[in-house]
Amino acid sequence: MLAVAILAASGCGHGPRSVSDPDPAEKIPAIEEAVRRHDARVIPQLIVDLKSDDPAVRFYSIDALRSLTGQDCGYRYFAEEDERKAAVERWNQWLVNQPQ
Repeated sequence: MLAVAILAASGCGHGPRSVSDPDPAEKIPAIEEAVRRHDARVIPQLIVDLKSDDPAVRFYSIDALRSLTGQDCGYRYFAEEDERKAAVERWNQWLVNQPQ
């Protein structure tokens, strides 16, 4: 019984974390792991997450984008929604212009 509790507490009972998980408690560690792996495949989801209602998700997303791309496109996670929206559009344009 104790082993089950330890496994549950350590996250071993969960499947792999995903940056597309709606739960910030799962999403944020997945973002951090993607950065550690230099996994650029997560960039499109990170750009989507810049529009999150959760400021922590926005913070970790832009931090990851900076780490993975060296860019910030003028995005500030704490800015007003209109300012963030304009920066997300710049990110979307940046993504379109990347080689496939």
